[in-house]
Amino acid sequence: MTDARASDPARAFAPFDWALLAAVAALWGASFLFIDVGVDHLRPELVAFLRLAFGVATLAAIPAARRAVPRSAWTGIALLGVVWMAVPFTLFPIAQQWIDSSLAGMLNATAPLFTAVIAALLSRRAPGALGRAGLLVGFLGVLVVTWPSLGGAHSTALGAGLVLGATLLYGFAFNLAEPLEERHGALPVIWRAEIVALVLTAPMGLASAPQSSFAWTSVAAIAALGCLGTAIAFVAFTMLVGRVGSTRASVTVYFLPPVAIALGAVARDEAISAGSLLGAGLVVAGAWLTSRSRDSGPHARRPHALDPTWRVRIRMAQVFGLSRGG
Repeated sequence: MTDARASDPARAFAPFDWALLAAVAALWGASFLFIDVGVDHLRPELVAFLRLAFGVATLAAIPAARRAVPRSAWTGIALLGVVWMAVPFTLFPIAQQWIDSSLAGMLNATAPLFTAVIAALLSRRAPGALGRAGLLVGFLGVLVVTWPSLGGAHSTALGAGLVLGATLLYGFAFNLAEPLEERHGALPVIWRAEIVALVLTAPMGLASAPQSSFAWTSVAAIAALGCLGTAIAFVAFTMLVGRVGSTRASVTVYFLPPVAIALGAVARDEAISAGSLLGAGLVVAGAWLTSRSRDSGPHARRPHALDPTWRVRIRMAQVFGLSRGG
């Protein structure tokens, strides 16, 4: 249930709001480090499967996640499980065989940019001047971040490309998730999407187990990734959205690259160039500008008037049977 205070954009964050935001940023920002430690000994396919297994098991212990959803919602949930979890959760560990966790974290910040682009394409409405500026700045940042990879080893460039492919899928997923979560609740939708992804990743994950070598460090890292980053972080983020609203809660994503960069440098001794930091800053700035163009202003709570993505949500609801009459 949404807290009544979430409708007041002028209300300052309470200490508990800041605690939730910090927890979510830390858990999601640490995901890239956990993946990096996991692929030290485990095959990427097994990392994806175990991450989902721990995540599904943890969310199953939370009553709100087990709340029933109608059968008509399962088509959309199944698609969400593919584009949000099954494929991206496999692409990230594959990519991180060749790139540092900090680079993966920096590139992950492109997800809001792809979300805005896909929303604009599907709604057939170009973003405003601020949105276009944000996209230009953000994708310029991507070029700055990945430029050393393009001139280096082929495998490094491939790793960066796989991460960008994963974040492109996130862009589709975030547009698809909105109507589902509005109707059925975030945690019930996320839990069931993870179940779908778990089933889809099981064959390759289990088949890759013999090619993996057991090590407590890798297993513990993936257990933390699943229980914390793939379960508890979603619970905390849902609480934050209920308290401050989705627009202000979305600022969490801007803290993920700094967390990933710091943890990579401290825990894995990853070297971070000044160019990479500049590029990451441009990506985050572009994402912020893009989100401001869509959600800012005194009437941001009136999506039919000002939000260019509302047509996308309605269209997706019609296509995937999510409308109230579907």
